[in-house]
Amino acid sequence: MRKIALACAAVAGMTFAMMSGAVQAQPYQISLAGASPGGLWSNIGIGMDQVMKAAYPGSTVTYQTTGGGFANAILLQQKKVPIGIIHNVELRMAQNGVDPFKAPITEIRPLAYLYDWSPFQLLLTKDFADKYGIKTFEDLIVKKAPVRMVLNRRGNVAHDVAISMLKVNGASLDDIKAWGGNVVLAGSEEQSDLMKDRRVDMIFNSLFVGIRSLVEVGTSVNVVMLPVGKETVDKVGKEMGTDPYVIKANSYPFQPSDVPTLTMGAFVAANKDMPDAQAQAITKALIEKIDAMRAVHPSMKELTPQLLPSLAGNFPYHPGAIAAYKAAGLMK
Repeated sequence: MRKIALACAAVAGMTFAMMSGAVQAQPYQISLAGASPGGLWSNIGIGMDQVMKAAYPGSTVTYQTTGGGFANAILLQQKKVPIGIIHNVELRMAQNGVDPFKAPITEIRPLAYLYDWSPFQLLLTKDFADKYGIKTFEDLIVKKAPVRMVLNRRGNVAHDVAISMLKVNGASLDDIKAWGGNVVLAGSEEQSDLMKDRRVDMIFNSLFVGIRSLVEVGTSVNVVMLPVGKETVDKVGKEMGTDPYVIKANSYPFQPSDVPTLTMGAFVAANKDMPDAQAQAITKALIEKIDAMRAVHPSMKELTPQLLPSLAGNFPYHPGAIAAYKAAGLMK
């Protein structure tokens, strides 16, 4: 059982002002549970602060360091934070009560989906692909190829999704080793160096499209990007809450064609007991001041108002958020 590390146990609360259930245009003081310092989620924290300041001058959103999405699910359940960031996959795992959760968590309600462009990118050396006739992810399993692959470390949700992708095709990490291959567990920042040094044949990770590390791999090693079959995408989506995704042709110099795969994304979420007017205030600010969020990082430029409520059919959004989307014409 993984331990869910919760850094920053004492987390600031949130104060909202309301009049007859309607949001007043006065400052809000909000804490946002994120992850470790640095990285995209820290930038999202900056974006949330700027969004709320723009919508309600004098507001402050304080980014709180935690153990990440798994930890945030517990914090939200226990009402130790008003809002937090959580991957769609982590939310599904929390709802299902699977490891690292001891029981189902049903109290979390998304306010807005912030990105869905962290697809699984499966880079394989062309020499290995040619030698074993590998053209798709599923070919690795059908042909029992002795691939040396690098996955994210245990405790990272990308690792869990990768295991699911193997499992729905009847394979496991032990099977890969039995075929003569090897599995290395390493953080995203280490994976490109492993491939450039020819210590692995394959990177298997969820990353933003166009990420510099993969571009650099492509300049050092002759690689191909493997597509993921629809059956795998559908089965993993049902189990883990991932979405279908297509990496557009020429996103990398080594990728001349569209590559279908699956993707993770992240919500800003609250506890179901947050008053509707509070949830509506945050969501309304995100809709109306979305440019402030788009400006915090190049990867956030794709964010649109339409994306924010786009997974309402898969996850139960907060009623206050739904009211904001209906008022903005983004939801029926």
